Amino acid sequence: MKTDIEIAQSIQGLPIEEIARKIDIPSSALELYGKTKAKVNLSELGYFDQKPNGKLVLVTALTPTKAGEGKSTTTVGLVDGLATIGQRVMGCLREPSLGPVFGVKGGATGGGFAQVIPMEDINLHFTGDMHAITAANNLVSAIIDNHIYQGNALNINPERISWKRCMDMNDRALRNVDVALDDKKATPRRDHFIITVASPMMAMLCLSKDIQDFKKRVDRTIVAYTYDDKPVTIKDLQVTGSVAVLMKDAIKPNLVQTLEGNPVFIHGGPFANIAHGSNSIIATRTALKLADVVVTEAGFGSDLGAQKFMDITSRAGDFNADAVVLVATVRALKMHGLVAYENLKEENVEAVQSGLANLERHIEIIRQYNVPLVVALNRFISDSEEEIELVKKYCDAKGVAFEINESWAKGGQGAADLARAVIKLINNKNDYHPLYSIDLTVQAKIEQIAKHIYKAKGVQYTEKALSQLKELEQLGLDRLNVCVAKTQASLSDDPKKLGAPEDFEITVRELNVSSGADFIVVIAGSIMTMPGLSKDPAANHIDILENNEIIGLF
Repeated sequence: MKTDIEIAQSIQGLPIEEIARKIDIPSSALELYGKTKAKVNLSELGYFDQKPNGKLVLVTALTPTKAGEGKSTTTVGLVDGLATIGQRVMGCLREPSLGPVFGVKGGATGGGFAQVIPMEDINLHFTGDMHAITAANNLVSAIIDNHIYQGNALNINPERISWKRCMDMNDRALRNVDVALDDKKATPRRDHFIITVASPMMAMLCLSKDIQDFKKRVDRTIVAYTYDDKPVTIKDLQVTGSVAVLMKDAIKPNLVQTLEGNPVFIHGGPFANIAHGSNSIIATRTALKLADVVVTEAGFGSDLGAQKFMDITSRAGDFNADAVVLVATVRALKMHGLVAYENLKEENVEAVQSGLANLERHIEIIRQYNVPLVVALNRFISDSEEEIELVKKYCDAKGVAFEINESWAKGGQGAADLARAVIKLINNKNDYHPLYSIDLTVQAKIEQIAKHIYKAKGVQYTEKALSQLKELEQLGLDRLNVCVAKTQASLSDDPKKLGAPEDFEITVRELNVSSGADFIVVIAGSIMTMPGLSKDPAANHIDILENNEIIGLF
């Protein structure tokens, strides 16, 4: 079997103008980046507001494991599957980060015969969005330090600068750094880097409806506090315009295609474990006007990506999912049944039975939002018929639709049955509602998520977190939404607790204000907002040949 990159390189993509015509995007709206990718200038879509919305399908998954669940593969395969059965369809995906690409997890363009192309471009520099976000973010950092250097008219306390520098790479050495050490006039201080996809700038891009909304969000973003504990915003620094100029192209959605020539927007890329985990609402809102069915995904398991999509993204975008696809694999269920990775190819019905407790939790999570769902089992060669039948019977007993997805091996045809199941669901009654009222306090929202999503028995707060909760109340920010940053490897905040953990408490370590995104980032457990590299990162195995062919990417 060919590798993902070999399959992607074997397909000659259609000219992007041809892809655009399938969804009535005029050539005048395209800003070409080569032959097979383009940005879409939304000001050229004059009919945009008059068209009704299509139906929205959200793809999520059970708790991820080392075995890989294939959520992006399912998303892309479902787009092709819906097209196969005659639907006018678009996909919406997040942009990959260079951190995972050169780290361990890999890219985010699908796999096998369910991929988005040009795969190498998308997983590397693409159209430069990540660089623009990084530059805009670090411009703010430079302005803060320069303001202090030039006399500090805003009375900023260097010990209370909350805005962090960023870069789109895993680099644990940058988590804590000392800056301004080489100038006697400067004020040395401790600073921190986060990965670009966890930055407030990324969140603001993905939650903005247009450039004007983006500027308003930038204006109100708190970056520091004065010596008398008053907040300082980017508006106070007078650089909102410069930030917007750097983001003028990045805010436009990127149009690409699947291997089977179906349109996909790839735009924005916040992680779901340390950020809100959805592509831009600009891309989704636009796609809903262009297609009858739109397939999007939320990062990691439903306890992270789907929860944040339902409670953060849907509120900001004024849309909601009409159906949910919950991705599972026999391999992942075995791992949640405590089978070692090395033994996953061996039939083990008992381990699958034990691992179903994790799937049950994710079904319960989705059902809390009153959105219909289907379990999509990504089939692997090593799966036995008895193991697959066990999962099917379990879903039948729970009253949940079930379909096997074989798009990795068969492309759209392998997802046609799943596509038909999705069409049935999106025509069902949908009583979507968010988990909690936005009027609740931050603390109440945290405890609602801990109780109803993670099934925790309680929440513990560090002294730092308790102090921050009091300050949020004093500043009038205690009614903002919450975005929990925690491990993706468990329903708890402990990555070692697999399956369906019970009788545990979530530990809230600290709270970071992201006022431009209208949420508070809640740091739970030992999660880091700047990941590190493994002992043998993917970067050690990637190369480019004399003919310009990239190898080893996946």
